[in-house]
Amino acid sequence: MTKPVAGVLFDVDGTLVDTVYLHAVAWWQALRQHGHDVPAARIHRAIGMGSDMILDELLGAGHDDSADDAIRAAHASLYAVHWPALRRLPGARRLLDACADRGLRVVLATSASRPELEALLRCLDADASLAAVTSADDAERSKPAPDIVEVALRRAGLSAEEVVFVGDSVWDIRSAGRLSIPCIGLTSGGLCAAELLDHGAAGVYADPRDLLDHLDEALTTALRMALS
Repeated sequence: MTKPVAGVLFDVDGTLVDTVYLHAVAWWQALRQHGHDVPAARIHRAIGMGSDMILDELLGAGHDDSADDAIRAAHASLYAVHWPALRRLPGARRLLDACADRGLRVVLATSASRPELEALLRCLDADASLAAVTSADDAERSKPAPDIVEVALRRAGLSAEEVVFVGDSVWDIRSAGRLSIPCIGLTSGGLCAAELLDHGAAGVYADPRDLLDHLDEALTTALRMALS
């Protein structure tokens, strides 16, 4: 990163909205419906990948994929039941507003499908602060591939050298890292700080409110990491 920070890219599930464990249970139930008994802990660690990636991660790249579309559809249906009850994580909307008030372009770069994203946007209620929004439907491959991040950059008119990514999973860190974008980690998705740091996070905070309380420090640390 050779330019001042001009934009912040945010993951949504587990980063801004408290959905990680809802997704884990929905995938657990969908997999059980189709004869796959996958421990919930393994599913939790895969959340953050898009539905195009997660079944290979959980069932193996060589698994019989004939039921994959049905499993994905079951997950979508089971997860949708929770949409009316979705809740922002502490400080999420204030964090987005604060970044926009500083003149930073705020961009959502998520592996959620477009219907899921619409539910997340209603929950966030922060449209006025958003410069651009992307979903898994906008890219050929979801995280940890960098495709969604690349689309987000193009839509926001930003370069990888002038942004920071904020996410809660190792998939966020890997996706951003493939474009040499520093990633600030949040433990609000259920992963510990040590794991996020081990995968290359520039810094780790508890949730959006904690990041907001340390925003200057976090952006400075991320910039320093990108220059090192």
